Amino acid sequence: MNNMELKGDSKQGLTGATLGFFIGFAAVALYGSTVTVFKQSFAGINPILLALLVSAPSLSGSLLRIPFAAWVDTTGGRKPFLVLLVLSIIGMLGLYIVMAFFKENLGQYYWLLFSLAILSGCGIATFSVGVSQTSYWFPQSKQGYAAGIYGGVGNIAPGIFMVIIPNIALPLWGLSGSYLAWLIFLTIGTIIYFFIGQNAWYFQLLEKGVSKEEARKIAANKYGQELFPNNKVSESLGMSAKSWKTWALVGIYFATFGGFMALTSWFPTYWTSLFKVSMKTAGLLTALYSIVTSITRIYAGKIADKKGGEATALISLSVMLIGAVFLTLSSSIAFSVTGILILALGMGATNAAVFKIVPKAVPHAVGGASGWIGGIGALGGFIIPPIMASFIDNSGSNLTGYSNGFVVFIALAIAAIIILTVINKVTKSSSKN
Repeated sequence: MNNMELKGDSKQGLTGATLGFFIGFAAVALYGSTVTVFKQSFAGINPILLALLVSAPSLSGSLLRIPFAAWVDTTGGRKPFLVLLVLSIIGMLGLYIVMAFFKENLGQYYWLLFSLAILSGCGIATFSVGVSQTSYWFPQSKQGYAAGIYGGVGNIAPGIFMVIIPNIALPLWGLSGSYLAWLIFLTIGTIIYFFIGQNAWYFQLLEKGVSKEEARKIAANKYGQELFPNNKVSESLGMSAKSWKTWALVGIYFATFGGFMALTSWFPTYWTSLFKVSMKTAGLLTALYSIVTSITRIYAGKIADKKGGEATALISLSVMLIGAVFLTLSSSIAFSVTGILILALGMGATNAAVFKIVPKAVPHAVGGASGWIGGIGALGGFIIPPIMASFIDNSGSNLTGYSNGFVVFIALAIAAIIILTVINKVTKSSSKN
């Protein structure tokens, strides 16, 4: 065992996973940042079809989280990360080719653009891979901190791209040049992850041929690793699926993280259609929401470590509800900005709190639970925008529909509060017994 030298530490593990998620998650802003181009290319398009196109990356970015997160429990996060990032690169390459050579007839390629968005969205699925990979590096007492840093920094990516694409890239390089720059960024980021991304000690020992039982002993006794996976992907998914807490957290995460993804893609349409601002201004306002949500998530992770995930989430969901009410009643841009800031605080804090609860709720199948919660929960990014668009008539002229659409978030916040209240009551009842 003297030659059994392992690589990295928890700091490097968190850094690598955060970098991988950051470069992959940027795809949330794939079409939202250039939505005016698609409005022009698909003149008279039904608002629901436009919303589906803009949210298409969220479809693969959500559903692929389930199997890929569970894969972490058998091999560690490095392989799943690289596979997802390479698929995203292929999608971005195809998108660049379409934009560079077929831009004049873009209106004919709706379903091709939809398919390429789904492929590019594979990078979004890195979220649950990184959550699991990071969890295995840290003890229970620091799960909130690690998840907050990881999710918060990674979540900033769409906000940054919402600023860069319409304000810098499009004026300088045009649409095809912007996507080429994005492709280069994604490729370089993937190469960097290849060199610095590391699996936790247990998985490194397995790669060196150590038996599972011996690897657990060494990782626990010598390196202090506390969390260990189940043996098979199916077992990890099955065990976590049998826990009612997994599905309760899925519902909450659908409202908050799925809602975050939905609004990051929806807000450019909201700002340009309701208040007639430029795409540059819409990008900045969307970035404001995205970045505030992400930064809140970082600090809320520390709060969740001290106050508990359940208590933190309950307060945060109440804040989210207030923000949703503001946006529903909004008649001015100032009122709407106030609403998105309140909404950002509530959503960001809840997102951090949920993954503080996961390792405690399903400790022997963190990957499987993260897959269900991150995957089905994030599916809100694909489902919610078309529902919001249904409040708008086919001509897109029903401007009040853009405000009325936020009734969806009022309903989601109330439902999440009820779910969390049930979790708290059952947990307290179980502890007394």
